[in-house]
Parts: sequence; C-alpha cells; structure tokens
Amino acid sequence: MPNIYQNISKNKQETVVIMVLFVAIVSFLGWLVGKFYFDGSGTFFIGLALIFSGISAFISYYNSDKMVLALSGAVELDPEQNRDLYHVVENVCIAAGLPLPKIYIIEDSAMNAFATGRDPEHSVICFTTGMISSLEKRELEGVTAHELSHIGNYDIRLMSIVSVLVGTVTLLADWFTRGMFYGKRSRSNNSSELSGIILIFGLIFMILSPIIATFIKLAVSRNREYLADSSAALITRYPAGLASALRKLSQDQEILEAANGATAHLYISNPLRSDLSGKIAQLFNTHPPIEERIRRLESM
Repeated sequence: MPNIYQNISKNKQETVVIMVLFVAIVSFLGWLVGKFYFDGSGTFFIGLALIFSGISAFISYYNSDKMVLALSGAVELDPEQNRDLYHVVENVCIAAGLPLPKIYIIEDSAMNAFATGRDPEHSVICFTTGMISSLEKRELEGVTAHELSHIGNYDIRLMSIVSVLVGTVTLLADWFTRGMFYGKRSRSNNSSELSGIILIFGLIFMILSPIIATFIKLAVSRNREYLADSSAALITRYPAGLASALRKLSQDQEILEAANGATAHLYISNPLRSDLSGKIAQLFNTHPPIEERIRRLESM
C-alpha cells in the first residue's frame, strides 16, 4: 500500500498531467479558430480569450472569501464562546506551519466545512454547527487539517487558474460556432489545406470542448481532495481521525441549505444531493467517493 508521501507525490503528478492536457486543449482550440477564419495560428485568439476569462477570475479570486461567506450566511467565531474549536484550529495551524486563518461558523445541523482565501495570509476556515457538535476532537482535527491543506496547497489559486481555462475554452468554442453562422472563413480554408474531414473533426471538438473542459475541472477538484486528505494525514499523523470524520459525514442525511452549485466544490464533502448514481454521478461530482477516500486513509 502507498504511504502518505507516495500519495502526496502521486496526487501532485496527476494534477500536473491534467493541467498540461487542459492547456493543450486550449491551444488546439485557438489554432482551429485562427486556421479556420484567419490566416494565422490562432495565438491572438487564445490571448484574447485568456484576458476575458482572466478578468472575471481575477475579480472572483480576490473577493471569493467575501462572496462565499455572504452566500453561506457565516458569522465569525468569537474565541471566548468556543475556545475548544479555536484551540483545535490553532494547534493544527502550528503543526502545519500555517498562519491562523479567520474562523467562521454556519448555523446549520448538516455536517460540513470548507476553506477559502487566495493564500495562507488571507484565508478563512468555516464549520457548520452540525460538524462541531458531531465530531470528537481527533476527528475535528482531521477535518481542520484537511481544510488547512487546501490553503497550504494553494488549491483556491489552482482552481482559479482552472476556471480561467474553462472560461477560455467556452469563449473559443462560442466564437467558432458563431463564426460558422455569421463570420467569414479565411482564404486558406477555401483550399485543400483544411479538408472536410478536419473541418468536421474541428466542429465536433468545438461542440464537445466545453463539456470536456468541465469534466477536467471536476477531475482537478477531485484530485485535490485526495491530496488534501493525504496532507491532513501527514499533519496530524493520524489518518484514522479524518477517516472516522468522513464516515460520519457519509451517514449524515441533512441538507446544507447554505450551499449551492457555485460553492459546492469548496466543502469537504459534496453538500448537494444528486439524482444520478454510479459512474455517471462520479463524472459530474466535485468530490471523489467518500468510501474511496476512507479506504485510502485507512491504508496509510
């Protein structure tokens, strides 16, 4: 069985592979747009799409914590009213070598937690009251270490970059399909250089690319959950604590009303209920199956 360090290394390598694939898709889309409509490589359109997507992601990146907390109805923790939780977070921060984040509470009986913020110096960790009341100290330490790992691993920054790439793919695909109906092709497309087979392939790829980009984004999100689990085990030196917390989470049937599709990926477990099942549900899920996460933790 792989140990903690091997799990961390494997998860990082998988993220790199996925990101390289993502960039390759964006580059190919830009090439198709430029080749089909203009006498060029499409570099200009990649840059333009990146700028458009980057502006929206930049605004979200620097205001994500405020937006998520407002949407969740979270209130900042008063250390005097809940010193046990405050000390748990403080102790895990010391073990992780991270600065103490702002701690927030959501009044909800559902069990869940999330972390957000652009870097360790501007971070937030949030727990539901259901999570605090249901977990023992070692379990709460595991959950805290998991969320702090997201902060320490700069997962919020990574997902912001992924969001830019998803936006870029969507824009390029939109420009291509609109151009098919309203635009003009370049002179080079009237020659045999771009054959009908390549054109059909390009059209299919353009239609499917936003869906592919979304799947890649979800794959990155799931992979970072595995990495956060492994990092949490390394911080606490007690994988069983987080595994036990996840087992309790899997048994919780409460629905977190504060969560929505825009914030679901931030939580330690998916707060939304899906009507899909099996492998299809896993494709559209922002989190890997809890059973698999528990199995990996127990094997460390």
